[in-house]
Amino acid sequence: MIDDSKKANQHNIKLWLALKLVPRLAIHKKIALVETFGLMALFSVDNTHSILSSANNLSVKQLSAFYQPDWSKITQIIQASELCKSTIVCFDDARYPQLLKQIYDPPLVLFVQGNSLLLNARQLAVVGSRSASAGGRDTAFSLCQQLLQHNFVITSGLALGIDAAAHRGALSQPASTIAVVATGLDQVYPARHLSLAQQIIASNGAIISEFLPGTQARAGHFPKRNRLISGLSLGVLVVEAELKSGSLITARCALEQNREVFAIPSSIANRQAKGCHWLIKQGAKLVEQCADIVDEFNFTHQASLHLNNSEQSLISTKQGTCASSDEIKQKNLCNDALLDNVGFEVTPIDKVVSRSELPVEEVLIRLTMLELSGLVSAVPGGYIRTQ
Repeated sequence: MIDDSKKANQHNIKLWLALKLVPRLAIHKKIALVETFGLMALFSVDNTHSILSSANNLSVKQLSAFYQPDWSKITQIIQASELCKSTIVCFDDARYPQLLKQIYDPPLVLFVQGNSLLLNARQLAVVGSRSASAGGRDTAFSLCQQLLQHNFVITSGLALGIDAAAHRGALSQPASTIAVVATGLDQVYPARHLSLAQQIIASNGAIISEFLPGTQARAGHFPKRNRLISGLSLGVLVVEAELKSGSLITARCALEQNREVFAIPSSIANRQAKGCHWLIKQGAKLVEQCADIVDEFNFTHQASLHLNNSEQSLISTKQGTCASSDEIKQKNLCNDALLDNVGFEVTPIDKVVSRSELPVEEVLIRLTMLELSGLVSAVPGGYIRTQ
């Protein structure tokens, strides 16, 4: 029975890799084909011709990739992934990040070293300049340490400067950081961060990539990597950035993906701050302390979760009570319908989403509120109800 399950999973991985290898076909079009016809049917000898004949604008090479997938190359990819101790997480895998599915072009396959359960954790992306100032690195380090206390996992790109400081700040606790890289997982870029990458894995963190093993670092890969950093996260914090930088690309991706954008100001003489100042002018939230980030997520659903101040005052006056604002908030959270969708056993996030029929982002934010109030607790694999 177990062997049959493993075989089925291996076959599923091979099919997703075969779809990934179809040349010059946009990811959203590949996903549309799967949603319309089903993954297995796309590569079924009996069905492939009739299905693909109804799909418009497929080239000869694309059709050939469906009719005759390169199974030998696919087997080599799986073996290379095993050699670098990575797990292959496909688009239909329960471990696949639900937030990432919301973006326009989510990768069909993720290669994951380390703790794949972190993929659906509540993440905040922290990015910035590779040539960051000492003050910028210190700020990133200390803020990430503080964000851990609010149960955020820190996601960044393993680059020099701010990225490395963010990862190191998060390493003060286990299972608290994810590195998204622009190479295959059989290598580390930059090479000087080999030790940092090893620390991330040793601390039960994760390193992920959409690129096949053996893929070298190329300039065009980093913008693709950046869209994943923002896509995995509830928001993006830019600590230091010049006006033309990869960090601003990540911020732009975040805006396109309907994520929050935060930026830290600095001296007007600091060139590394000009990108942050520009973001703030465009509407990014100015961050001076950890609470500026945490409060933004709490505020997002304040209208649905809490009474506003005037309503609280009116109720207190009418009832003659002296209930505190915190007590009223706690009571309102206890009445949050989402709480009924979390069991006293470990409940995966995708189950909470399925049961509640709410958008993933809203579920994650409301779970954060419930956790901060002590009503649920984040555990490996999901959440458990504590009251």
